[in-house]
Amino acid sequence: MPFEIRQPEALAKIISQTVAVLAAFIILIFILSSFSIIAPGNTGVIFNIWTGTLRTVPQGMAFRIPFITQVQSYPTALRTYTMVRRSSEGSAISDDSIDLPTLEGQHIRQDLSVTYNTSEDKASQVFKSFRGADISDIEATFIRRTIITVAQNTAGQMSLSEVISAKRTDLQNHIQVNLFKELEKMGFTLDKVNLGASHLPPALETQMQHKMAAQQEAQQAEYELQKQSMLAKANVAKAEGEAQSVLVRAKAEAEGNRLLQTTLTPGMIQNKAIEKWNGILPQISGGATPFVNIQSLHAKKIEE
Repeated sequence: MPFEIRQPEALAKIISQTVAVLAAFIILIFILSSFSIIAPGNTGVIFNIWTGTLRTVPQGMAFRIPFITQVQSYPTALRTYTMVRRSSEGSAISDDSIDLPTLEGQHIRQDLSVTYNTSEDKASQVFKSFRGADISDIEATFIRRTIITVAQNTAGQMSLSEVISAKRTDLQNHIQVNLFKELEKMGFTLDKVNLGASHLPPALETQMQHKMAAQQEAQQAEYELQKQSMLAKANVAKAEGEAQSVLVRAKAEAEGNRLLQTTLTPGMIQNKAIEKWNGILPQISGGATPFVNIQSLHAKKIEE
């Protein structure tokens, strides 16, 4: 009989201990679930499912009431969404480059990346716009679709050569301006759009290579023509310079002779002859008479 009395007491004790442990476990879970960690570079949005109110909290530990409030984080630090052909580099596993149409109806694949974020004061707007969806889900739907639409609409107004070379910078700038407006409507801020490599279909790439080769040949021919023209002009200028130099020398010599003729007198000629004469008369007669004036020479000797 005493054994039968102790058995229900022991059972009750075990049950009470179990309940206590279970209660402690539930309380522990409740306490732990009352806190959420907002990762660095993010802003948390706490939503009250009963009242529908929203409040934002900075990075760190955020308190919430389990089963009443839910917490979602959105990036305030810059975040990059990449769409490229190489599977190891993009946000998607397979070829995720964008199919861009051109004005002529051609199509190319284009690598592109977008850097964006949201601000703390706009995080609640993002929560409302996407009904509390996670940022990875938003990227896979809204952001991805918006990037593709804006890029295709912008490229469709440009020719193929403009898209891949001539106005590539303009293409990037136009995409950035238009995408900024679309993302801003939903609470995001666009930081930068970067165009990567362009991938042409094999047939189109061959066509473009032939076209570029022809353009290079034309440019080379134009260069050679300009070079020959410049050489010809240089030769003409050189010839003109030499002719001008000869003319100047001839004019100088003519002017010198003229001045000499106007200043040379008979007396000066006689003096020059006397200075050069050695005083010996020619030994052979019948020849030309010396141009030295003997009388003037005799008069000069007397004077000396």
